[in-house]
Amino acid sequence: MLDKSKFASLRAVSRVWAIAAVHGEATRLAAVHEQIAQRFEPGDRVVYLGNYMGHGGDIIATLDTMLSFRRALLAEPGMMTCDVVFLRGAQEEMWSKLMQLHLALDPGSVLAWMLERGLDKTLAAYGGSGPDGIARARGGATELARWSNELRKTMQARPGHANLMSALKRAAFTEDGALLFVHAGLDPARPLAVQGDDLWWGDGFESIDGPYDGFKLIVRGFDRAGHGVAFTTHTATLDGGCGFGSPLHAACFDLDGKVVERIEG
Repeated sequence: MLDKSKFASLRAVSRVWAIAAVHGEATRLAAVHEQIAQRFEPGDRVVYLGNYMGHGGDIIATLDTMLSFRRALLAEPGMMTCDVVFLRGAQEEMWSKLMQLHLALDPGSVLAWMLERGLDKTLAAYGGSGPDGIARARGGATELARWSNELRKTMQARPGHANLMSALKRAAFTEDGALLFVHAGLDPARPLAVQGDDLWWGDGFESIDGPYDGFKLIVRGFDRAGHGVAFTTHTATLDGGCGFGSPLHAACFDLDGKVVERIEG
């Protein structure tokens, strides 16, 4: 059995809208939301595929926009809280690890690694900075714990942001077993229940050349290699480079794994 606190099951689905990595591009996300709202039908569900933070310059507005659109969707007849799912992306995973940085054996090196991968923009959004973090790391575990607590309090002061972070899922799937949604990676040799870091950092996604665990299609929202939007018989990659100067992509899938709609903002 899959842990419901880690994996989301989409019920009574007709179609699923999947939104690629946003990377702090609030204006592009708002444009995608507007197009989805115009096309939204009864039985539609929405999955955000992670990396809402990092790289882009409007992270606070991005999370606010996501929360606002969720409220609007839940006002639709028949919609329930479980019908809008937010996946944990690599950026959100790094933020989570940042809150425990004082426990790391070499926190300065860990922080430097995360800063190279876009965490600096998220830090700035919540009142921190990379140089400050590096300096705090030199001050020891107590100083780092104080720093992370300051960042946590700043996030908690933004309505809904901390709640959103605590509700992130590792993956989502339709209850009929047709569609699986992940952030970036997947180890095809391991069952979904034990997928961990491979969902954020793994390189196995592009090697998938057949059905995985009975799913007709696996959809991801971020490709670290930056190869762009791509579709194969068994997989779909929606990352067109949002946050790096390119549009934000989203697509609507039916339960046969076919693309019903493609939009960008």
